[in-house]
Amino acid sequence: MSEPAPARGTLARLIDVQPGEGRALAWSWAYIFSILAAYYVLRPIRDQMGVAGGIENLPWLFTATLVGMLALNLPFAYLVKRMPRARFVPITYRFFAANILAFALTLYLAPAEWGVWIGRVFFVWLSIFNLFVVSIFWATIVDVFSNAQGKRLFGFIAAGATLGAIAGSATTAILAKNVPTWGLMLCAVVLLEIAVYCMRGLAALSTQLHEVPGRDRSADDGQDRTIGGSVLAGVTRTFASPYLLNISLFLLLFSVTSTFLYFEQAGIAKRSFSDRGAQTAFFASVDLAVNVLTLGIQLFLTGRIVNRIGVALTLAILPAFSILGFAALAVWPTIGVIVAFQVLRRAGNFAIARPVREVLFTVVPREDRYKAKSFIDTVVYRLGDQVGAWSFTGIQGVGFGSAGVAGAAIPLSVAWLVNSLWLGRAQDRRRDEQATEPVGESARPMPFGRGAASPGR
Repeated sequence: MSEPAPARGTLARLIDVQPGEGRALAWSWAYIFSILAAYYVLRPIRDQMGVAGGIENLPWLFTATLVGMLALNLPFAYLVKRMPRARFVPITYRFFAANILAFALTLYLAPAEWGVWIGRVFFVWLSIFNLFVVSIFWATIVDVFSNAQGKRLFGFIAAGATLGAIAGSATTAILAKNVPTWGLMLCAVVLLEIAVYCMRGLAALSTQLHEVPGRDRSADDGQDRTIGGSVLAGVTRTFASPYLLNISLFLLLFSVTSTFLYFEQAGIAKRSFSDRGAQTAFFASVDLAVNVLTLGIQLFLTGRIVNRIGVALTLAILPAFSILGFAALAVWPTIGVIVAFQVLRRAGNFAIARPVREVLFTVVPREDRYKAKSFIDTVVYRLGDQVGAWSFTGIQGVGFGSAGVAGAAIPLSVAWLVNSLWLGRAQDRRRDEQATEPVGESARPMPFGRGAASPGR
């Protein structure tokens, strides 16, 4: 069914949305809005708990997070192998919602002296939660939208994530001093259930989206089927593919340098605020500033930037900015420079690098979109955190401060820049090769719940 012309006209002022895409775009927005609102309600709580447990213990928490990621990837891969997406996505989200309820109950009932250890466990858990739920969302979106649609729409979809992050950050910033932590956690549970509802709304529209002009219509009848394959495919296929390995390197270098900045921010908060509520409000305010800036870029610039300069140069923007930012930090290692760099860098990641990075997965087989992507987005990302955390500790342990950390990050950012340019060009080659393949041979996206990739893909 075609959409009313006024609705298309409104969207067209911001992005190049085609007839038949608007309702799926709206469900995608609501879906990621709910997920990010839930996470950003909880994120300031995690940051405050990490500070309360001692900044010197953060590397150990990052180690525990990596172990947790490794432990969860196998059961998730099993669900992907055995169940259709319409089942394994709700099961995963409701598993995490049950965890949040358990934390809320524990905080409500536990004596105060347990607070530090509960905080450490929660820090590790939320660091696992946020990557899994967001990775599953983007795997779904990559599966539903084509490569060309991704370049036009992924930045705009990411704006829904930013609005959710703003809503979650604002909620915690306003309520943290007067509402108990367990009460904020209950809000996150409700938001995750809304995300499940939105995912099902998107599923109901998948056939309509598949009929958008220019999309392939030659596949089967769209029955909801399992993806199949091996439980270990996420690992084995990543290491067997130079393309997936370079995506892993991109994320690893981003994560290492991000961890350097995160530790600096944690130190600032502990030195500047003695009250836990004030620390939580500070972290929420930084998140709010990042997300307001991100939203403006996503709504008005992201899609235009990708279409104007291409995937390779767009991916290179964040590492190029990081080279400049770390150089400034090496010369002027002040609080103001650190906070400004953190805000601008995170906004650049959410508004530009993240949605364009998801376009890279539109040219891989369907099994890789869930298994390899999940492994890369969770284990590889947290491995970067681990490397960054212990590197930060080692650099400070030999007597170097912020300037030394920044100096070490500059060559990493240069390597990241080279990697970004290679990935963008490789994505273009894969896209062009798939355009010339016979029907059924390419890794083109399928509608929600379509058949599994062919054996050996």
